[in-house]
Order: sequence, then C-alpha cells, then structure tokens
Amino acid sequence: MNAATEGDPTHRLHALARRPRAGSAWLGVLALLAAPAAQALEGADLVQVGQSIVKVEVLRTQGGYSLGSGVVVDDDRVVTNCHVTRDATQVTVLRGGLRYTAQAQAADTLHDLCVLAVPRLGAPAVALADQPLQPGQTVSAIGFTGGQGLQHSPGQVVALHRYDGAQVIQSTNWFTSGASGGGLFTDTRQLAGVLTFRLRGGNAHYFSAPVAWLRPLLAEGALQPIAPLREAGVAFWEQPVTAQPRFLQAAVFAREHRWQELDSYASTWAREDQGDAQPWLMRGLAQQEQGRLPTAQRYIERALSIEPASRIALLRLGLVHLAQGHIDKAKAVLLKLQSLRSDLAGELDRALDRALDPATERSAERR
Repeated sequence: MNAATEGDPTHRLHALARRPRAGSAWLGVLALLAAPAAQALEGADLVQVGQSIVKVEVLRTQGGYSLGSGVVVDDDRVVTNCHVTRDATQVTVLRGGLRYTAQAQAADTLHDLCVLAVPRLGAPAVALADQPLQPGQTVSAIGFTGGQGLQHSPGQVVALHRYDGAQVIQSTNWFTSGASGGGLFTDTRQLAGVLTFRLRGGNAHYFSAPVAWLRPLLAEGALQPIAPLREAGVAFWEQPVTAQPRFLQAAVFAREHRWQELDSYASTWAREDQGDAQPWLMRGLAQQEQGRLPTAQRYIERALSIEPASRIALLRLGLVHLAQGHIDKAKAVLLKLQSLRSDLAGELDRALDRALDPATERSAERR
C-alpha cells in the first residue's frame, strides 16, 4: 500500500451509516437506534482526536498483510490490539501520508492490548479517561473501519461488564475489523477504551477493552522486539467458551436460544456474585423467551434494584409490561428511559405504538 494515498486522516473523518439488521428479541434490545441524544465528538474536537489515530499495517509470518488501527497514548507509543499484531514480522504505523516502523512492543495478550514503540512518530498523545463510564453515556468510536478512511461512529454505553479488575465496555458504536485497536472516546476527548471485538448474529454488539488495563502496560510493560505472539496465548474473548468471562458465556446461550441453560447458568452466576445486575437481567430474558412473563418481570426488577439506571433492564421491563398488557406501566418505563436520554427509548416507543395501533404493526410487517 502506498503511503502517499493515505492523505491526512484528520480531513477524512465522516460518520458511519447506521445499518439496520434483523435479529432475535435479545439482540433487538441493543439495536443501533437513532443518533444519541447527548452530544458526541464533532467539529474541532473530532479533528483534534483524529490527529492521534493511526493505521496499523502488519506484515504476517504466513504472508500477506493485515490492517488495524491504533491510538497514540504517549510519546512515540501507540496502543492497538494484540490480535492485530500477533502474527507480525514487521509492523508499520501510517499517519499523514508517512510510514513509521515500530521497533518493539509491550504485550498483554490476555486483555488484547499491545503498546508499540514507534520512534520519531511525533503525534500528539490523547488523555486517558480519569472517571469511570456510566451506562447511557455518549461515546465516540474512531478508527479505520474496513481499513479505509478514518471514520467516526457516535453511540452510547450499553453495559459495563466486570472482568479481571476492570469493566469491559459494551456500546452501540458500530465498527468493523479494520477499526480494531481504534479508540472509544468520551465527549471530553479522553480515551475510555480500545475498540476490540464484536459479537456476531443479528445485531452485532461492540466491545472495548478498558483503559484500566492499559495503564499498567504503559507504566510497567516490557518492550520486546516485534515478533509473532502466538505462544503468549489468546485474548479472553477468543478462548474456549467455558474459559470466557461470564457475560460472554451467557451471550452464547442467548444467541443459540438455549433459554433453560441460560437461566440455570445465570442462576449460579447470581448466587456467586450478588452485586452484579447482569445475571438477573439474563434470567429475566430467559423467562421472557419461555413465556413466563411474571417471573421475567420479577427478575428484571431484581436487576434494577442493583442497578437502577440500567437502560437495558428498563427497556426489557417495559417490553415485559407491554407483553402482559400493562400499557400504563410500559409508558411509565418509557418516561424513565426518556429522562435518562437513552437511545433505547426509541425501541420501547415503537413497541408501544405497535401495541396501541395494530394497523401500524401490520403495515410494518408488509414493508
């Protein structure tokens, strides 16, 4: 690839088109909806952050190239995903039409974070977020989606999944493989996470590694020459299902519609981690999909007692109320979602419209 064709990435930012997809009920609650109510990065802020995003080009041991993204996080230091660089015999960073060779990297393969040492890069470093994210918070994903121009996807935090001393970020920001290693930013231009993986099937879900895992790598990570990382192991999300974090194991049961197994698994999870709302929400989903609506309502309400502002739990509760014919209760949940400025309010609003006007439902089915 000729670096001269890359151009200055700060002049190539453009919004990603939101792509509607069909999916099962559990995926539908996290569908990409309308533009976020809160303000995502735009204008000068977006251009400023874009100056710190680079393309990562990897010459692989098996031949050919792979592409990813990276974020400048310190002087001549770029974070990306280890799954981008793990087969590398050479790593090149592209910025502003110029190519820079990475000399070494510090790797945390379990968390899928690698920090590249790139001499003479000279790009401005971003600030790392110093406050924890909150569900519903507006965030911006920036990376070389599809390996092409630098692109920006606004969205919101859907959930924060506790794992290994930090919180894996789940958000509605659409991205593809070329954006792996790109940045998830707050509206104050701080790096909150590194774009890492997505779940396939229906409406894909998008996950970022938290900067809490990046900090020790910057402070203590031992730089090693660029070489394949295969012997270092695979990332947490690539491991056999039984070795993955609980939230990913539960997602497998849900994706495969194994509702009884999901309920059993989440029941054990809830007993072992009583401070986590997620297993109760998954139990509610399993009960709803099996038609046990009062039990589903009770489990979702339990999730909300642990995490009162959970947008996913509120949406699920509203849909369960609606399925039981409790229109006024569903409307009350909708008002709560709207007061939280959640993207997910639109999903419940449309469901209410269909319930109140069956002709609308029939028209939507015909379309």
